[in-house]
Amino acid sequence: MPTPTTKTTARLALPLLGERPASLHAPTTAAEMKARGWDAVDVVFVTGDAYIDHPSFAMAILHRVLEEAGFRVAILSQPAWKSCDAWRQFGKPRLFFAISAGNMDSMINHYTANKKVRNDDAYSPGGRIGLRPDRATLVYCQRAREAYPGVPVIAGGVEASLRRLAHYDYWSDTVKRSIVLDSKADLLVYGMGEKNIVEIAKRMAAGQTVRDLRDLRGVTYAMGARESDELRTSLSGAPKSSEGNAQQLNGFPVQTIPSYESVRDDKLAFVTATRIIHTNTNPFNAATLVQFHDRQAVVQTPPALPLSQTEMDAVFDLPYTRRSHPSYSEAIPAHEMIKDSVTIMRGCFGGCTFCSITAHQGRIIQNRSQESILKEVQKLAVDPDFKGVVSDIGGATANMYTMRCSRPEIEAKCKRLSCVHPTICKLLGTDHGPLIELMQKVRDVDGIRQVFVSSGIRMDLAQLSPEYVRELAEHHTGGRLKVAPEHTSPKVLDLMKKPSVDNFGVFAEQFRTASAEGGKPRQQIVPYFIASHPGSDLPDMIDLALYLKRNGYRPDQVQDFIPAPFDIATCMYYTGIDPFTNKEVHAAKGIKDRKMQRALMQFFKPENYFTVREALIEAGRADLIGGCEGLIPANPPKEALEAKRRHANEALRGDHYHAVANPAAGETPGERGAEPPKTGYRPGRKSAGRRQGKKNGGGFQA
Repeated sequence: MPTPTTKTTARLALPLLGERPASLHAPTTAAEMKARGWDAVDVVFVTGDAYIDHPSFAMAILHRVLEEAGFRVAILSQPAWKSCDAWRQFGKPRLFFAISAGNMDSMINHYTANKKVRNDDAYSPGGRIGLRPDRATLVYCQRAREAYPGVPVIAGGVEASLRRLAHYDYWSDTVKRSIVLDSKADLLVYGMGEKNIVEIAKRMAAGQTVRDLRDLRGVTYAMGARESDELRTSLSGAPKSSEGNAQQLNGFPVQTIPSYESVRDDKLAFVTATRIIHTNTNPFNAATLVQFHDRQAVVQTPPALPLSQTEMDAVFDLPYTRRSHPSYSEAIPAHEMIKDSVTIMRGCFGGCTFCSITAHQGRIIQNRSQESILKEVQKLAVDPDFKGVVSDIGGATANMYTMRCSRPEIEAKCKRLSCVHPTICKLLGTDHGPLIELMQKVRDVDGIRQVFVSSGIRMDLAQLSPEYVRELAEHHTGGRLKVAPEHTSPKVLDLMKKPSVDNFGVFAEQFRTASAEGGKPRQQIVPYFIASHPGSDLPDMIDLALYLKRNGYRPDQVQDFIPAPFDIATCMYYTGIDPFTNKEVHAAKGIKDRKMQRALMQFFKPENYFTVREALIEAGRADLIGGCEGLIPANPPKEALEAKRRHANEALRGDHYHAVANPAAGETPGERGAEPPKTGYRPGRKSAGRRQGKKNGGGFQA
């Protein structure tokens, strides 16, 4: 049973009543636990991020909802993973270990699109690298099992969610099994987990086992060999309906997808599995999916139902301190960026194929009430550390607040992956009125000097409301508005499920006009584009470079496509096939090709001169070298020659990648700046240094 406290039931559905002062952080050490007078905890939450008690971070939300339900929670943040000692410091948890790699997939957190080690980690104190292992979910689950065999291990978070079934792993260039099997987690909670983690804790406290939890929505689990064989026999003998899923499991219809062995060995089977998975993401009509891995069945139940407004309010009304744990002496970059922001909604119905938000948060928009949001802003305004500027009011997007299908009976049947592509659905409510009213009320709160909108703006929706664009330009932009048209090629944009670049042009003109009329003629649009997305080849990128030149855009940042697990675009990258049309798709896989695409987006930089020149010649566009219409001059500028010489010298010196220390091997966390240069690790590459480390008994390698 939960440790006796004054609260014994979950109250996620209670309306907001009165003010609630911020309460203590969860204990992070045995000493902090004992200082509270506790002799044990119910749940140990293990995370790869630094501990920040802010509702933008999953660890904070899950701790607070469990605390509200009457459970004692300890947070084990960025533990040393060489041994399981850290997992034992709180004693044996009475209910379970909750495991998360953090707010990001650990491999994306560690490595760039070119598989180089990143310079920093935004979720670590001081931005230091090396404070979490590769494939952190696997490592943390293993250590939890070592610490206390028999204690249930519940995995969750972005990394686990996007690897819950067989998936393509970019860093090893292989198709991997479900993370449920490799981590040996008893249960995986995918998507947003507030309701599920409380339900799991309550039912386990009442004496139920993990096996009893298989009827929950939004979970994935592995069956044993015997029950898997029984399920296989049952499914093979069941009559098929028109939709192919007559069999029931735990009250949900069942659909099988190609097995792990099939998707590993046959790219067409991988395409089929991807299509089935993504057409079963609507919680109102999704089936339970079964994927066999040899003799074991991995079962994914339908997604959790979206939170109601009352439930969203209750989650965000919990007494967050909005601060990092007081033990940190260094700032945490992610917290510095987000600490003065306010979440107003979650979910996204855009369905962009390269984005994981829809897969994780869901495509149905879940909103907070204006009262709840204004209460949070008022609390922020009286915080002595607050400077009067709200850095963002938004969520997964900036302008989908309160938008939803106008026909619930149709929404319950809909299998469409995007409500806005190829056209905006006529049943979609696109009224910006509630959002405009909210923006006006937030900026009128006493103590608020400025309110910015920094979340991504869906431009095709925004241009439907000239009043919203005026509000945005006059009151909520700090000189530069960042938007993401992503590309100019109709072919590539269609594969992305993004609107035409002409749509961006219309919005940009609306914004410029509104800025001028609002007395801010110098405000600028800053567009973001993606290089090397599936479908994009050198001619496409050259057209994009010409578009940038004609319109006077010089992007200072370029996003390289990273094939994240689970994404539809990742399927295109790996298989070379669009899973929804079965048409072939070009994929830029070589480092040379990716380097050229990136350089073309920043053709104006002298250090990119020779790469752009090579790309233009290879594409048969030497006409763009020199002349007024050219992308680059005929002769290399002095800076280009100096950059080429500098890069050559760096290559001769040896290591020009950042080497990450391995705390599991007893090294000081962070970059090995004080040691002799060493070859940086690239996933999938066997190096003599790495092999030698293993021979010497180096730390755990996931």
